[in-house]
Amino acid sequence: VFAMSFFILPAFSQSLLEITLSEEVYFEGDIIVISGKVSTVIQETPVTIQVIHLGENESITEIAQIEVAQDGTFTHEVRTEGPLWRMGGEYVVRAFYGVNSVADVYFDFFKKEQGVSLIFEVENPDQSGTFDIEYIIIGGNVTDIIVDQEFFELIVLIDAKSDGAITLELPRTVIDAKQSDVKDDIFIILIDGVEVPYTQTQNDANTRTITIEFEETDSDIEIIGTFVIPEFGTIASLVLAVSIISIIIISSKRNLVRI
Repeated sequence: VFAMSFFILPAFSQSLLEITLSEEVYFEGDIIVISGKVSTVIQETPVTIQVIHLGENESITEIAQIEVAQDGTFTHEVRTEGPLWRMGGEYVVRAFYGVNSVADVYFDFFKKEQGVSLIFEVENPDQSGTFDIEYIIIGGNVTDIIVDQEFFELIVLIDAKSDGAITLELPRTVIDAKQSDVKDDIFIILIDGVEVPYTQTQNDANTRTITIEFEETDSDIEIIGTFVIPEFGTIASLVLAVSIISIIIISSKRNLVRI
């Protein structure tokens, strides 16, 4: 999943510059993969990259010059560790090429000490036992995780002290989202009844790890899939489809806008 790129076409340049990132959210020690392309290659001219921490006092965390290939593509990796990565928050990767070509793309960065990996013990709805959900939360606390069999969802209840993010490692045996051809499908994520985007940071045969950003005072995070422990049958899947459509329609009618 690539972050959305932002680009500017300057009036006095013939080269269009665009950049993308491998993710939208990074934690300390992660590697940022910066990729991009210029429409017109200027010989012996590198792309200059600045990674800038945004805030009251902007500071440059990383500077690099990247060689451009003949096809106009370029790539660069940045490891998010060391003394210059001492502050969490919002960052921008700013790229320069030629005289006036500039492109920006933004990401959020969290220090490890801002979030500790924790395990929440969740009760099976049929009272047959419990299972564990591993998570990291920054900006709040998890107060409960509930299985809702009717809507094939996990409801994560949080106490949000500030804007933040939660990363959840979801076992596929607990919750998953599949298409009819058994390929992975996206989850539907609702925060307090409003659909929001999420980032899938890891995906393997056993788990799907997702990161969801939230705002101060948010409380209910619903993760809706096509399966939740214990699995129901085909009729339940049809009920789920109708239920999801109803949720989206109701959410749209509320005309809620998250800023």
